Amino acid sequence: MRSRGAGDTSSLSAVAILVAAGRGLRAGSPTPKQFRPLGGTPLLALSLRPFAACTEIRRAILVVPDPEEARRLLSGWLPSGMPIDFARGGETRQASTGAGLEAAEGASLVLVHDGVRPFITPDLIRRVLSCAAEHGAAVPLLPVQETLKKVSPEGRILGTVPRGEFALAQTPQGFRREVLEAALRRAGSEGYEGTDEGELVERLGHPVARVEGLRENMKITTPGDFLVAEAILARESGAAAHGVRVGIGYDVHPLVPGRRLVLGGVEIPHSHGAGGHSDGDLVCHAATDALLGAAGLPDIGQLFPDSDPAFRDASSLDLLARAGARIREAGFSLGNLDLVVVAEEPMLSPHIAAMRERIGQALGCGPGRIGIKGKRGEGLGFEGRREGMAAHAVALLMPGGEAGKA
Repeated sequence: MRSRGAGDTSSLSAVAILVAAGRGLRAGSPTPKQFRPLGGTPLLALSLRPFAACTEIRRAILVVPDPEEARRLLSGWLPSGMPIDFARGGETRQASTGAGLEAAEGASLVLVHDGVRPFITPDLIRRVLSCAAEHGAAVPLLPVQETLKKVSPEGRILGTVPRGEFALAQTPQGFRREVLEAALRRAGSEGYEGTDEGELVERLGHPVARVEGLRENMKITTPGDFLVAEAILARESGAAAHGVRVGIGYDVHPLVPGRRLVLGGVEIPHSHGAGGHSDGDLVCHAATDALLGAAGLPDIGQLFPDSDPAFRDASSLDLLARAGARIREAGFSLGNLDLVVVAEEPMLSPHIAAMRERIGQALGCGPGRIGIKGKRGEGLGFEGRREGMAAHAVALLMPGGEAGKA
């Protein structure tokens, strides 16, 4: 067992503060960049995942423009194994960091990270934590590789600067809580706005230790940055060469007298309908889970929870369309979708063509990509006893592009 040294964090309570309260206008989208999808996942959720993989991090604070809106936008995307709180950000980076620190009650070690740096690694997080525990403050740095020029405000080159004297700062930046509190307090009393937390600690005269940074740990700011980030993500996940993906879905609903029966977006005359929080369309539910599963996305229960009143009596066809948009954002298109509906009655064959058409429209493809078969329970099981219905689905996804119109 390793003895507890100066940089040991096992006895300290470490909290990660992800600062993501900006408007992100330079990214070229009306949606703040921290909530824009990268590889199908909101950027802020991607930036949080490496911290959730570190057992040393006890809790995360997400500093955002509007906590309620952020919860909605990130619903279904946040890691389940880590306590996560939200704090409302301020007008400046400094004010947002202060809000996050105030919410981080009980933390003795604090990591402050840009919420738009998704390629941080657990290894770098642990190195920053250890260094901050030992020295009180630590910042990851990268050496300047290109020749560095000094220029005038008009853009005229004034000379060449020795690049060995400079480095590029990254996040997460780590601090003992009392050190960061003192730095923020002094900057506030002097009306000083720093560019990062490390600068504020430097102004205290407190030493800031260097940690070797990570070249891929880029900050996403512009539309071009998103393109570079997509390429990095594709390389890391192997998405550029993963070929086809297959997902399966299953759903079952009890039959309720007097409720309307909706299957595949088509209302079918019958004395009983499928019970449920939404319209009970088990065909669309099974199809949605198959698509999301193939793309490696959260399932229907996480994205559209039945605990949310917004989805009461919701059109399951609309939810299926939203799942289709998610898989396209994740870089996939539909190869085909095959469904089996198990119901003793009513007869489904007269409605299958309309169901294929409706599902195809929701997914942006022709009915030729949708297969639906009706099967009877033959008196066996809950389907055969007319107590309920079940649907099975298999989805085949192809890498890249939009679904065709077969």
